[in-house]
This record gives sequence, C-alpha cells and structure tokens, in this order.
Amino acid sequence: MNRLCYPQGMQITFTVPDEVAEHLASEGKSPAQAALEALALEGYRTEKLSESEVRQMLGFETRIEVHAFLRQHDVYLNYSLAELEDDLHRVHRRHREREHQQ
Repeated sequence: MNRLCYPQGMQITFTVPDEVAEHLASEGKSPAQAALEALALEGYRTEKLSESEVRQMLGFETRIEVHAFLRQHDVYLNYSLAELEDDLHRVHRRHREREHQQ
C-alpha cells in the first residue's frame, strides 16, 4: 500500500452550502471542526481509523479523552474478544503475582 507522508498533515478543502455549514456549526463549533470530528467518528465506526489515529486527528492527549468523545457520540469502542481475553489474562496474572508477594 502506498502511503503519502505529509509532515504537517494533509489539508483537505471542500465546499458545503451555507445552510449545511450552519447546521454543522450549531453546537458552537466551527464547521471545519465539526466536519473533522464527523470524519474521525465515521472512520472509527467503520474501523478504518484506530483509536490512536482518532486521538491524533483531534488533538486529544489521552485515550480517556477519545473514549469520552466516542461515548458522547454513541460510538462503541472497537474491543475484540481477543483483546478482552488478553486483558483478563493480564489482570489474573497480576492478581496471582500480588498474592505471591504477600
């Protein structure tokens, strides 16, 4: 897969009717910010963007901020069964280690 690198990020320009821009800005955000957030949400929802990519696109500092943003927009975390099993094993292993230390 060929990937283009943009040192400052890629700038995309598009034109929307004034009425649409007003709807996008209705939440007190600029139409550009609202469009960027919509792009990030749809990209994550369709699994074309990772949590990390959403964080970078929107300038969030932490994963928790991404989780809160997704929750505000009723988008569920992409969390597979394999990830759940890994987390459960990790927690179980930590618990056993703590028991042995006591």
